[in-house]
Amino acid sequence: QAQYPGPPDGGWGWMIVAGCFLVTICTRAVTRCISIFFVEFQAYFGQDYARTAWIHSIVDCATMLCAPLGSLISNHVSCQVGIMLGGLLASAGLILSSFATSLEHLYLSLGVLTGLGFALCYSPAIAMVGKYFNKRKALAYGIAMSGSGIGTFILAPVVQLLIEQFSWRGALLILGGFVLNLCVCGALMRPIALKEDRKTASEFLEQNYVPKAQKRDLKQMSTCSPLIKAWSHECLCYCSWKEYDFLLMPGFMVLAVSVLFMAYGCSPLFVYLVPYALSVGVSHHQAAFLMSILGVVDIIGNITFGWLTDRRCLKKHRHFCYLFAVGMDGLCCLFLPVLQNFPLLVPFSFTFGYFDGAYVTLIPVVTADVVGTSSLSSALGVVYFLHAIPYLVSPPVAG
Repeated sequence: QAQYPGPPDGGWGWMIVAGCFLVTICTRAVTRCISIFFVEFQAYFGQDYARTAWIHSIVDCATMLCAPLGSLISNHVSCQVGIMLGGLLASAGLILSSFATSLEHLYLSLGVLTGLGFALCYSPAIAMVGKYFNKRKALAYGIAMSGSGIGTFILAPVVQLLIEQFSWRGALLILGGFVLNLCVCGALMRPIALKEDRKTASEFLEQNYVPKAQKRDLKQMSTCSPLIKAWSHECLCYCSWKEYDFLLMPGFMVLAVSVLFMAYGCSPLFVYLVPYALSVGVSHHQAAFLMSILGVVDIIGNITFGWLTDRRCLKKHRHFCYLFAVGMDGLCCLFLPVLQNFPLLVPFSFTFGYFDGAYVTLIPVVTADVVGTSSLSSALGVVYFLHAIPYLVSPPVAG
């Protein structure tokens, strides 16, 4: 693996950004497009919307709930292996779903198996961007995370066309083949050893309980890896603790609480914006257009806010920028009940979409600023894990 004194801020890093961009298309965009199948599932299985909607909740919840597992495999095996394995599992889930005979079958295949596959890909790919970038970190993340909005914008009509041409079974089968591109993305994730990682390894060697013979072996390694040598129980415990010692950092605790409240508050809007618009007399076509606006402006927020927060004047205050973006989304939601017609809901979609894209870009950036690059993969696993329960329960609670 390549060794650098610090993040190279370019070079192969742009290929990492491209790989992460494709990962967000194949995970987050495909997850959003699953809702397009709901009408087909309702008609075929004769179930109501509530039972069918659990499919989307389960895949979202499984993706976030298993995020620490993705970080664990990435840290102890390799990012490439983790993402490739995730791509195979996600693809298998979608292909098995095309043979579904009941909603329960879809809960397991499309919900649990595909969600687990996405989890093994999502947080490790995002963490790799943080390893390769420092000065232009927010811009790199903005480009990488925009895959979710761009992918949704392109995939939504394509999936609808596939359903019309090949039925929902054929569309799921084709999506299963498309998601196999995650294996290609995994191959792009070339590992990198930074000076900060080597420092962590040297601190590990300084511990008194590590035997001298093991120290000689470990000195030949650039980073801690349980695959190279069989360590003693104490060494494994210490290395595991070093991966998650950020959990006791006050800064990370505050960030974790912030993420919990944010995830509960912002996720229901994507489920209920269209039903709310219809309830205040907006036509079906206009309601769908509101979601299109939200998706496109989300992409603009990803890239422009990332670029802005990389400027020298804002770089030291990125956590305040994150709080401002989340706060603006909260204010938008507070004003929503008084927006009773289409001309008022259009600027709402613009504002909410822009700041939604902004804070999504800044989550990994702020996490890296709090915990450092060496712990970023594990920290992102925990941060996305905190999204799981809010994503599962907040839409029913809001309903």
